[in-house]
Amino acid sequence: MDNRRKKKLTFFTIGLIFLLSGVEYAVILPTIWRYLQTLDAPPYFLGLALSAFSLSGLLSGPLFGHWSDRTQATKKIILFANLFEIIGNFMYFMGYSKWLLLSSRLVAGIGTGAGSAIFGFLTRSTAPEDRATVFAAVMACRQAGLLIGPAFNIFLRLCNFHLGPFVVNKYTAPGLFMCLLWILLQLAVVLMYWDLPRPERMKAQESREEENERGLMENEGEENDEGKPLMGSQELGGSYGSVVTPNPLRNHNSAASSATLNQISPPPTPPPSETLESPSPFKNFSISREFLREEVVVLLAAQFITLFNQTALETMVTPLTQKYFGYGELENSVMYCLCGVEVIAGFLFVRWLSRRVAERVVLVIGLTICNISGVWCLIFLASPLGGFPWQLTEFIIGVFLQVLGLPFVAVAQVSLFSKVTAEKTQGFSQGVRRSVGGLATILGPLWAGGLTENIYIMMGVIMALLLLLTIMLAFSYNRLVEPAAEEQADSSDSSG
Repeated sequence: MDNRRKKKLTFFTIGLIFLLSGVEYAVILPTIWRYLQTLDAPPYFLGLALSAFSLSGLLSGPLFGHWSDRTQATKKIILFANLFEIIGNFMYFMGYSKWLLLSSRLVAGIGTGAGSAIFGFLTRSTAPEDRATVFAAVMACRQAGLLIGPAFNIFLRLCNFHLGPFVVNKYTAPGLFMCLLWILLQLAVVLMYWDLPRPERMKAQESREEENERGLMENEGEENDEGKPLMGSQELGGSYGSVVTPNPLRNHNSAASSATLNQISPPPTPPPSETLESPSPFKNFSISREFLREEVVVLLAAQFITLFNQTALETMVTPLTQKYFGYGELENSVMYCLCGVEVIAGFLFVRWLSRRVAERVVLVIGLTICNISGVWCLIFLASPLGGFPWQLTEFIIGVFLQVLGLPFVAVAQVSLFSKVTAEKTQGFSQGVRRSVGGLATILGPLWAGGLTENIYIMMGVIMALLLLLTIMLAFSYNRLVEPAAEEQADSSDSSG
């Protein structure tokens, strides 16, 4: 099988991985609130269960990314990580107690750490100008899962039977369903995923770096020649000011002696790139030098704030729809399905837009929409006005605006982050980025879960964070660009 077909199948499998992650989220989120209620869990357990999934992903992401950078292989990492998804979802299906359900989300979250290795792989195997397009397609796959997930819930809610000692109902069925899907994905990874060779662009860049290293060594050799005698062995054959006539016999002897010396003397030391075929990408790596830069801090702040706000609002949505509109599992599933359609359309539009404008422009557009959404929710969702039709309209507009801004911010910040950090340590860097996002998805539900009766406070904090991010982006806008080729090479050398 040629490399082109292997690449297509590998990218298709990556799409399946993100598709299933979206399906899992959309299948479990609409029912977990009622599931916890059947297990006599207090209200704060909703935030704990949602945060536990993110906590384990936060810790496993950098570890899997570091593993990927050292081995330059992701297939075995994905297969290993998916085992946690299978075990965690089966524990969710068992559901004997609220603590087992909490533990199930903690175990399943470990599997999400493989995303760091996958993003590192995508960064290494794509050109910078194509990166935003590829990332948008991958993220759209996850949103497609969010769209398909509620459709599965429509028939999963009809389950009501026993499977041995286990009860299969509308609350436990999502765990069994996702367990089977992750098992099927294991087979897909085994059969259709390859650790592809690095593209020709990267090979050419590495060859240029090797030539530069050889040039530096030759220059050092010329500098060392300055310490040698001014007159060589042939010059010493005559006195100062005399003319040395060529002697064929002596030239023959000197040539023979030089050949003998070449046989006796050791061979020249090869360049470092030849003596160390696979140097560690973390040699001379500095976390402070890599991440405590203005542009990196701004992008990590964008990752944290947007995900904190998103998960906080998502946690608040289910209790709000139950309180004001009397929505159950079916209505919430339909709502998430419609949001999935909007987000997929947004990612497709961002994919088209990213080919025509810079990523920082896309980021500004997304942040502007998020600010408008925050103001709307602060005014109308905190205290809905009017009767049922007006309240429903206000709610729909707020959710629409919130979902609309996500694709712009998500694609722009991950694409820019991959360009302003070193390529050789992308797995670890993406793990750090995803851990920051994981921290946000932990704190967001916890913050919103305890403030479902104090929406003004919750929305006020969301708006304050958005205002802070807007100020940071305004001051650092000029630095949110891909570094020059020379700077990028230096960054790779310093981390490699």
